[in-house]
Amino acid sequence: MAVVFGDLNSATGLKKLDEYLLTRSYITGYQASKDDITVYAALSKAPSSEYVNVSRWYNHIDALLRISGVSAEGSGVTVEGFAPITEEEIATPPVGDTKAAAAEDDDDDDVDLFGEETEEEKKAVEERAAAVKASGKKKESGKSSVLLEVKPWDDETDMKKLEEAVRSVQMEGLLWGASKLVPVGYGIKKLQIMLTIVDDLVSVDNLIEEHLMSEPINEYVQSCDIIAFNKI
Repeated sequence: MAVVFGDLNSATGLKKLDEYLLTRSYITGYQASKDDITVYAALSKAPSSEYVNVSRWYNHIDALLRISGVSAEGSGVTVEGFAPITEEEIATPPVGDTKAAAAEDDDDDDVDLFGEETEEEKKAVEERAAAVKASGKKKESGKSSVLLEVKPWDDETDMKKLEEAVRSVQMEGLLWGASKLVPVGYGIKKLQIMLTIVDDLVSVDNLIEEHLMSEPINEYVQSCDIIAFNKI
């Protein structure tokens, strides 16, 4: 069933999109698709940081368009007052696209996949893109979508700092996605967070044992479990 959105350039439309993306990394499915590009193009400008989930998603799609493009079909999406994106537009993003051009012309803007990208992360992304281009690959294969459940030590654990610590883990082939806090009981909440990995580059077990359960992150994290693991 196609997803339907109202006017995405209104506060009401952005709020609904932000709520929709709270537990999703993409508009439909577990990889960037034609649906993401349709919604991306329907936005007249980059969303305000007030809309945390929309901003995170928007920056990720913007970076994908400039690095490798998007080719997956998607399940279908309708945006009020906006025509769907064609296959040709997805395969070859317009050179004159104002959003991409503005981002490329501004030397001070970072390629921000997650909303908090550093210069080092930008350099890593650029190096990876160059390596893919040099090897003649158009896109990586063998990707998986993973849902992790991260539990704190107690009700006094700062969940905002816990999530910041989790997202601070950066490595080639790893993309953090949407997240949410789920009540456990007695005032305790657990973090559920999506991530996409390139199977040949990232081992989820290694990510948990060597990074998420090691210092200094284990100051906040009591346990980390795989809730869902799906090949893309």
